[in-house]
Amino acid sequence: MTQESSHAADAASASGVHRVVVIVDENSNPFELGCATEVFGLRRPEIGRDLYDFRLCSPEPRTLMRDGFFTLTGVAGLEAADTADTLIVPNRPDIEVPRRPAVLDAVRRAHARGARLVGFCSGAFTLAEAGVLDGRRATAHWQWADSFRARFPAVRMEEDVLFVDDGDILTAAGSAAALDLGLHLVRRDHGAEIANAVSRRLVFAAHRDGGQRQFVERPMPDLRDESLAPVLAWAQERLDSPLTVSGLAERAAVSPATLHRRFRAQLGTTPLAWLTGERLALACRLIERGESRFEVVARRSGLGTAANLRTLMRRETGITPSAYRRRFGPQAS
Repeated sequence: MTQESSHAADAASASGVHRVVVIVDENSNPFELGCATEVFGLRRPEIGRDLYDFRLCSPEPRTLMRDGFFTLTGVAGLEAADTADTLIVPNRPDIEVPRRPAVLDAVRRAHARGARLVGFCSGAFTLAEAGVLDGRRATAHWQWADSFRARFPAVRMEEDVLFVDDGDILTAAGSAAALDLGLHLVRRDHGAEIANAVSRRLVFAAHRDGGQRQFVERPMPDLRDESLAPVLAWAQERLDSPLTVSGLAERAAVSPATLHRRFRAQLGTTPLAWLTGERLALACRLIERGESRFEVVARRSGLGTAANLRTLMRRETGITPSAYRRRFGPQAS
């Protein structure tokens, strides 16, 4: 990072912009580093404001990335981790190699002062080695689940999900799940509308629930009539209607059982869970756009009643519709 960009980062932090710091250590994976940079580091002229103050740091002036692909230089020293509101820890393919003590100490200090910790892919190993995951839920790439469980039995490993949000510690499965978790954090910090804008720029799905499977059970069918895209698009235009699983199956010209199998294979979820997630996302957007009548929000999003809206929003976002409006509505500061 140049001196100029360092001053800019300091100014951004002073102005109250949430600071995201990524620790890059020897043999770190460049893909997940790129995901973090895309989600948190780029300017957003289409939004009109900076969402995050982003910087990289490393314990060494020169950091050799995975398999010697390239060397990273010119970033801040490890002391930058002590300024993070969100700290993204190193993820490396050499999971059996102990992490650098200075990196583990930085993670522990961040956790002690209440920073949010994030691990992409094998980053869960860094968090577990630092001792901050004991008794907590976490995930990692499925191919390392058994190794993780054997080394860290005190951690509740959930291997068959895209990511785990355990409050102040979040972990993602392999590769592209880093984008899912990154967009989840944007949604948590700034609301569904902003997260959708970021996802459009990424040309990536705006929302894949963390509980979805890490990988499909069989190859995606190469037959047009087995694609879910037409029925999904049809349903998204009618979320305020009384849609049912049997209605979706009829639209797709298959049995409900076949529809369930295709949803599991192609989306990693059930038709009902997908439909509820789409309706809840629409409800969030309506609140963000200024609709203050929760009965109207529930009706227009297909969730039925304000009571059902409150139940689902609390379950999925951790806050009530009123709290969501205060945080992400038009009058939010």
